[in-house]
Amino acid sequence: MTAGHHQIEPTNRGPWSAEEFGGLLEAAKSGADWAWRRLVEAYSPPLLGYVRLRGAVEPEDVLSEVWMAAATSIRRFDGDEPAFRSWLFVIAHRRAIDAGRQAGRRPQPSASTGFDGLASRLAASAESTALEVISSEQLADLLSHLTGDQRTVIALRIIADLSLEETARIVDKRIGAVKALQRRALDALRQRLEHASVSS
Repeated sequence: MTAGHHQIEPTNRGPWSAEEFGGLLEAAKSGADWAWRRLVEAYSPPLLGYVRLRGAVEPEDVLSEVWMAAATSIRRFDGDEPAFRSWLFVIAHRRAIDAGRQAGRRPQPSASTGFDGLASRLAASAESTALEVISSEQLADLLSHLTGDQRTVIALRIIADLSLEETARIVDKRIGAVKALQRRALDALRQRLEHASVSS
């Protein structure tokens, strides 16, 4: 095991400087349509990817609920861009859980998630180059064999691009527990791929 094994670090924080985001946030709080459009365009792809990976039956509906909830409470939000990103994913996490309860079934990740960059980041983290070349359907199948907690942690760390601390707050677990879930998930993915390559 190398020193970097199982380490996933956020790589794509917000597209704005701190000053730009502050102005954008204030404009959104005042109801400026242009500000909301920029926020929706920037954050909808990872939010949609997250709720799809969580197995939402109607992910677009869940995404709409996330933005409605954000619009309702944004005036009470106070923080920088990373805090805003984390805040949005807290909302998405709760809405995805609610949607799963209403559907009354075990969530399954959708192959239409749009795993842009997910396979390559998983490959680097799990030290398995085979992950880089598998299809979205194969990746969805691999992820479906993880536990719900493991899949949630992988989604928040890689799709949402959140830190360990932010992920721990959202799933209400200690950082050590999040690290363990991440490690087991990546090990499970790598072992499943190795088993598949041996069997084929």
